[in-house]
Amino acid sequence: MSSLRLLRFDHAPALLAFERENRAYFAASVPDRGDQYFAGFEERHRELMAEQEAGLHFFHVLVDDGGQVLGRVNLIDVADGSAELGYRIAERAAGRGLATSAVREACTLAGTLYGLTSLRAVTTVDNPASRTVLTRTGFMPAGELLLDGRPGLRFVRPLAGGTGSAGGTGSGREGR
Repeated sequence: MSSLRLLRFDHAPALLAFERENRAYFAASVPDRGDQYFAGFEERHRELMAEQEAGLHFFHVLVDDGGQVLGRVNLIDVADGSAELGYRIAERAAGRGLATSAVREACTLAGTLYGLTSLRAVTTVDNPASRTVLTRTGFMPAGELLLDGRPGLRFVRPLAGGTGSAGGTGSGREGR
């Protein structure tokens, strides 16, 4: 069983382990975070927690019953009733529907708890798993773009009436 939880300070060790264990796996489909991300992880985690406290972003971890991080689902750059969704699921947990269920839950939280009215997402064209998750959770294609030099697609998802009910490796801008 897994659950989506708002990121807390005490998630840092499990989150760092998740990012390290899956670095090569994620780099195959999204830009690598780089060595500096890992070297400055603790300071960066404190900064992200402060940004979350200020309402700029909502970071979530998908954890198993033992507290190990199976994935991340983040809502970043919150402004004007909208945010950008990004997510990544651990290699060992991929292909079990966890990304779809976690993204659905994040959409619900976005509309009900966070008061958002729409979400955006991007992914590369060569990431069919991410495109599938986005379309299964109510996102609609909204144009093309270059994502770190690679062809990509923009997606949008309205959260009708402020509710988020709807109804892989991850999207290209999980970012944080």
